[in-house]
Amino acid sequence: MDKSSLQELHVLVEHVGPLSAGDHVFREGDHFEAIAAVRAGTVKTYVIDRDGREHVLGFHLPGEVIGLNAIDGDHYPCNAVALDTVMLCRFSFPQIEVLATRVPGLQRQLFRLMSRDIGRAALLAGDFSADQRTAAFLIGFSRRLAARGFSPHRFQLTMARTDIANYLRLAPETVSRVLKRFQQDGLVAVDRRELELLDQAALETLAAPVLRD
Repeated sequence: MDKSSLQELHVLVEHVGPLSAGDHVFREGDHFEAIAAVRAGTVKTYVIDRDGREHVLGFHLPGEVIGLNAIDGDHYPCNAVALDTVMLCRFSFPQIEVLATRVPGLQRQLFRLMSRDIGRAALLAGDFSADQRTAAFLIGFSRRLAARGFSPHRFQLTMARTDIANYLRLAPETVSRVLKRFQQDGLVAVDRRELELLDQAALETLAAPVLRD
């Protein structure tokens, strides 16, 4: 987007935060008014089913947008919660709709973001092994961090192992066992939530069927 378009968009920004771990950005059923870009921290999106079980939909990093899946309706279809200290840029969607009619680049960006979200949601729908799912999660996380100027090789997993397992549709003990085996095989180094990718090529080969490389 050119500078004049960015300036028009900047006028719409409402800075939100800091939010602490456990604070909700929005809850399922809340009236949809705005989308938000994560400036700092990590946001988890999830739903609760009729039996009270949580299903993790995704983790959103700095530079990524939450709330796009509410555009089709008047209410947010999921919950969004801060996993650590989170700062947001909030954009009123009615105002963005008006601006998008004047700034074609903005509309294209929104379509790209929605397409990316749909693609990520479909990644884990196949019949993949636990090793493939875990490798895909690590490689995908690494690439998203790299795209935002962070280290792609050494990073902190701000989400709990149980959340990762839930997102990957695996048992928590399975994720722990896979990470332990990855460490024994020299693919990663794990120190609590600190993780280093030691053999990225091997992990990318494992992840390729999931990420469709």
